[in-house]
Amino acid sequence: MTKLAKRLLVFIIGVPFSAGVVLLLPYKAHLAANILVILLSAFGALEFAALLKKKNNPLGAAEAAILGVAAPLAATLTVSFGADEGITGVVCASGAFWLLTSRIFSPEERVKDALNRAAAGFAVTLYPGAFMAWIIRMGSLPRASPVILVFLLMVVANDSGAWAAGVLFGRGNRGVVPVSPNKSVAGFIGGFACTMAIGLCAVIFLPEPFAPRGVAPPVAGLALGFIAALGATLGDLGESALKRSADTKDSGALIPGRGGVLDSIDSFCLAAPVYYIVYGLLFSPFLP
Repeated sequence: MTKLAKRLLVFIIGVPFSAGVVLLLPYKAHLAANILVILLSAFGALEFAALLKKKNNPLGAAEAAILGVAAPLAATLTVSFGADEGITGVVCASGAFWLLTSRIFSPEERVKDALNRAAAGFAVTLYPGAFMAWIIRMGSLPRASPVILVFLLMVVANDSGAWAAGVLFGRGNRGVVPVSPNKSVAGFIGGFACTMAIGLCAVIFLPEPFAPRGVAPPVAGLALGFIAALGATLGDLGESALKRSADTKDSGALIPGRGGVLDSIDSFCLAAPVYYIVYGLLFSPFLP
């Protein structure tokens, strides 16, 4: 099976599965989806730790997985089980406490890598886990199911639109971004256009969760799509820079046709917080 066929197969299976989890299992503020986010964060953290290790920043697999799920686990306890918001700070501070103190009584040869290990641990705590936690926070919003679904569709549309436009029209305009020379201007335009189209459809067909205050609905939908596309694009390029620094093509090989888990969630990571914040600003779910 070719890489393209594998990529399409993952798309055909993955998108309906993700949509089904969001729409059919909304219980406990989307606990099922939250668990899925936690698992993806764990695998993504393991792959990120492997990249860091290539730059002499060693971190054990167990430590990487635990630190990687700290933020999304804390967000799940808050959103799905009503824990105090302060638990996020407690969990993350506990991880930092461990990184700073666990080498105190180690032999000198192990102390020598304490700084690099701590840097790797702090990095893994933030990426991808702290970014992915924003997806879990969406479960606390009013009418969360369509809000989460539109977010997922926007990121997928950005990736798919960029790929299709790049293949069809990107032959002579590639290389604009050094960290990812195969990306094209046509691809960027196609990705943004598809994501903004999802935003426009959201305000037209889902007027309850996407009813803006003080802004014309089409403008709000296009703006939300634009900022989500920007976050998704930067997330993809950001991970490309990390991989290029580590002289690695893919973060892993777990997902056929796409590489590793981090390769598949990189766009979601940076798109999630900006989508959440801009949705709140445009559609004001937090205001009475």
